[in-house]
Amino acid sequence: MSNILKELEASQLRSDLPAFRAGDTVRVFLRIREGEKERVQYFEGIVIGFHRNGASSTFKVRKESYGVGVERTFPLHSPLIEKIVVKKRGDVRRAKLFFLRKVSGKKARIREKKDWLGKKGIEVPAEGTAEPPEGDVAAPEDAAQAEAPETKE
Repeated sequence: MSNILKELEASQLRSDLPAFRAGDTVRVFLRIREGEKERVQYFEGIVIGFHRNGASSTFKVRKESYGVGVERTFPLHSPLIEKIVVKKRGDVRRAKLFFLRKVSGKKARIREKKDWLGKKGIEVPAEGTAEPPEGDVAAPEDAAQAEAPETKE
């Protein structure tokens, strides 16, 4: 019986969503029904926490709109979510950022995660992929010959 439930729950999970975490600024595109019309509306803010529970996992996004804090909880695997775009990666040390409810303005800012290797010109695969970066990589013997100086005797 439990295997049937696990299979059913696994079929409900979405795999097309990007990897994001608490502290990231995301834009969540939702399908909204108004009468017979359907449109897409987005909600942009900082992810302040996750509630991970299989198919019923949720995440909370907080934004400040006209000086008033607005939080919204989204089901992670909902079919009403069209897509999620990660705007900025946040550098935080907490899993739940509920302290943001008490602060506003400059105190509510979150550092952006630095891309140290990208600045040095090294290609880094995107998070969640295991592919090595593609490029012209010289063979080891070619690199040894290029570094050895040629001498005339």
